[in-house]
Amino acid sequence: MLRSGAATLGGLALIVAIAPSASADGETGASGCASMRVCVEVDIPEKPGGSTGPGPSGNGNGNGSSKSDPLIDGTSCEIRRLKPQPPAGSALWEGHEPGDGAVYVNTCAGGLGTANIDTIGGAFWSKSAPAPAVDPAVLARRAVDSMLLEGPVVASPRPEGQYTVGVPMWLWVSQSPTTWGPNTASASAGGITVTATAKVSSVMWDMGDGARITCSGPGTPYTPGRGMTPSPDCGHLYRATSAGQTGSAYKGTATSTWTVDWMVTGGGRTGQLTEVRQSAFTVSVGEVQVVGQ
Repeated sequence: MLRSGAATLGGLALIVAIAPSASADGETGASGCASMRVCVEVDIPEKPGGSTGPGPSGNGNGNGSSKSDPLIDGTSCEIRRLKPQPPAGSALWEGHEPGDGAVYVNTCAGGLGTANIDTIGGAFWSKSAPAPAVDPAVLARRAVDSMLLEGPVVASPRPEGQYTVGVPMWLWVSQSPTTWGPNTASASAGGITVTATAKVSSVMWDMGDGARITCSGPGTPYTPGRGMTPSPDCGHLYRATSAGQTGSAYKGTATSTWTVDWMVTGGGRTGQLTEVRQSAFTVSVGEVQVVGQ
């Protein structure tokens, strides 16, 4: 590819393209940077193999820092003052003179950010040093971490209940903001506010006898008028007693999957996260008792 101009910025190879320059193979400028005035290519040293290998301790230019770079779209990015500054008259000054503010570059070690295509890897003029960019996904994670998301509160089967082989069992859970949702929280940084809303999307029931049932809702509470009809949306039928089980009861679990939808306040980026919580329960199942006449 054809590139116009080259400078070195703290170990980063900076390719300056005042106007996009087409290459013989039809590509424009550096990879992924066709519409940008300045594109940044980063030489990333290979990390040692293995999961316990040490990570990089510096940035390769003698100015190592223990402070993590800001994250944008999950990639390591940093806003730096361009060195050396462009000469007077350069289009990078955006009509300003050297000494009136400075030209900065938004570097990105992992590639272009999907929501920051106009700034990542691009040079821009600013009167003062801009604040580091903030990844909305990081704020979403922070909002979720501030929530109290608990495992299902199993209403049926009841721990003190006595159930019968061959009789349909109705499964359901109690609902609250912390056990079912919706549960909402927000987090802010760098002028960005992200609001996350969590709600249980399904419950997987492990009944302890080898059966697993996934229900998309909380289940329907049983009422005496239902008789021995199966649950319309979430139920199970035991075919053997729990007499041979430890404690004479089946040991089961109810696992809820929380779906968390988040969005940047005022519009823009959206996303989704998943959380899983689990609760345990026991079921005592016996035979039908027949009374002789």
